[in-house]
Amino acid sequence: MSLDTPVSEINFYCKRLSKKLANLGLKTVRDLLFYYPFRYEDLSKIKKINELRAGEPATVKVRVELINNFRSPQKHKKITEALVNDGSGKIQVLWFNQWYLTNIIKPGDELFLIAKLTNNYTKELISPDYEKVSENPTHTGRIIPIYPLTYGLTQKQLRTAIKSALDFVNEIQDYLPQEIISANNLISLKDAVLNIHFPASQESRAQAIERLSFDELFFNQLKNLWLKKDLEKKQAHAAAFHEKETKKFVENLPFKLTNAQRKASWEILKDIELSHPMNRLLNGDVGSGKTLVGALAIYNCALSGLQSVLLAPTEILSYQHYDTFCKLFGNLNIKIGLVTRGQKKMNKELGIRNQAGGKRKKLDSEFITANSNIIIGTHALIQENIKFDKLGLAVIDEQHRFGVEQRAKLTSGEKKYPHLLSMTATPIPRTLALIQYSDLDLSVLDEMPSGRKIIKTYAVSPSKRISSYEFIKKEINSGRQVFVICPLIDASDKLGVKSVTEEYKKLDEKIFPEFNIGMMHGRLKSKEKEEIMQEFKENKINILVSTSVVEVGVDIPNATIMMIEGAERFGLAQLHQFRGRVGRSEHQSYCLLFPTEQPTSRLRAMETTNDGFRLAEMDLELRGPGQIYGKEQSGKIEFRLADMNNMFLIKKAQDAVNNLLADDSELKKSPHLREYLEQKLKNIHLE
Repeated sequence: MSLDTPVSEINFYCKRLSKKLANLGLKTVRDLLFYYPFRYEDLSKIKKINELRAGEPATVKVRVELINNFRSPQKHKKITEALVNDGSGKIQVLWFNQWYLTNIIKPGDELFLIAKLTNNYTKELISPDYEKVSENPTHTGRIIPIYPLTYGLTQKQLRTAIKSALDFVNEIQDYLPQEIISANNLISLKDAVLNIHFPASQESRAQAIERLSFDELFFNQLKNLWLKKDLEKKQAHAAAFHEKETKKFVENLPFKLTNAQRKASWEILKDIELSHPMNRLLNGDVGSGKTLVGALAIYNCALSGLQSVLLAPTEILSYQHYDTFCKLFGNLNIKIGLVTRGQKKMNKELGIRNQAGGKRKKLDSEFITANSNIIIGTHALIQENIKFDKLGLAVIDEQHRFGVEQRAKLTSGEKKYPHLLSMTATPIPRTLALIQYSDLDLSVLDEMPSGRKIIKTYAVSPSKRISSYEFIKKEINSGRQVFVICPLIDASDKLGVKSVTEEYKKLDEKIFPEFNIGMMHGRLKSKEKEEIMQEFKENKINILVSTSVVEVGVDIPNATIMMIEGAERFGLAQLHQFRGRVGRSEHQSYCLLFPTEQPTSRLRAMETTNDGFRLAEMDLELRGPGQIYGKEQSGKIEFRLADMNNMFLIKKAQDAVNNLLADDSELKKSPHLREYLEQKLKNIHLE
């Protein structure tokens, strides 16, 4: 028997539960041992019956005086009734539809009961959890772990299964070197696993959480630095800095670069001059000018005879980038291609075809890639396994929308890796940047272009809805346009939040029948989405009702109102992204947040804070990293216990990794650690 032993082979009890446990991903002993509780109930203090108070759960230790089964005279329910005593008093206990209990519990037995009175007058306990008194109880008389469950599985069943798996805890091998454990005052991994599930005290629970949190932070840092070290061994095409041409390009722009844009551009241009791959994240708030910074790097690659690829998460954003780059480089001899599922085109297509002696080559992905300096597209660029000539730079817009496996395909087929610039408009809190992106160099655009008006934001109570509609009507009559965002595509009675389909119908038929209203969501075909967005751009649609498909990058300068239904369903960072879809012209813009009920203090924060970085920090405190960045980033976010705001533990983990690698860069002195790390990295590709 080992940690890889299937759950079904632990014992007969676990075998019976194995299918339900598998629904939680718990298939082996290891899975059970490392499945952590999400909270605890402290029932370790034993109270007396005469000390019980309504609404306060507590453990009582009682002796059973009587127990029997009967049917209720009215509804003929099966009831098990017991009378129990603990010396301070007696209390009646009732269980429903559990007649088998009389075969388990007998008069004279000592029990732990989880007592919770419904009121202080009727002294009876209804269906309490029970357990026979022992030195090591599982469900009562101690600090009780509470786990995430699945349908058909109870806390009692899961606790019992995990307790069975703890018989194999000695099979756990501690991969951390002893000197790191000692230097950081950590308990052993075995003790941490025992105490995360069934802590003997609050102190032992805290020690377990600290050790396992440290491990999460330590291995994330070690993995990132190991990948970074590995990347430095790769070769890349060096792109020279063309100072004269770059200065002229910047001088001809219709606006001045911000200081933050200048600094970030310089950092990137210096990186791509090197012969090992750049791995940089450009983090800037909505509207801070990331695209232009990326364009400067792309321009220098083109002047150096290298190709660049720009990947965007949606076709809409790809078309937008294509249009932007065609305007930016319109007077220059830069060939730009667009490759998506729905469209393939080039800015200088005809000229290139005519150069081939009149031979009309087919305009497909292969032709565009072979003849373009810049190739813009979506996932289709990767999935078609397109081969590039001399790929110098890969720019990935909204980097968290692309998996690491997909990014790695950009390097396949080439002996040299491209420089990589990831861009995101989701501001990353400092703590998360330190932990999660330590394998990337970070450039931050924390300055907005001059002349931008602050978007006025209001969390609207239900009583102000009618007046808000009047305000929207006034804006549209002034020539402006409106976004309306809903959390769902179709109505859901269970969730009770607005959907795109019902909101579209209501606005179209009842609220704004005089205006043209469009509807967009993820189920529409690419061509339909493109046509709708084009009509919205041309102001043929006054109000666009949409899901979060418009969260990133969509640029409609004439839209001045962002109205968000069910606003409490979104994180602050995502609400800030939505808000960034307006405020892109000289007109004053507004963001109206409509919660399902009354606005919360969290939504009120949007009224006073336009700083995306501060909102992201608040989101991190409230929701955790996985919920901010979504499932798309689950390959990077691996923290189940680590607190992103615990800078003390973060620093301890970072120092431990740095000291370890400084002394033993290949981990030759720590074979167990290296083996564990390599196992973790098996399915992970470089950023």
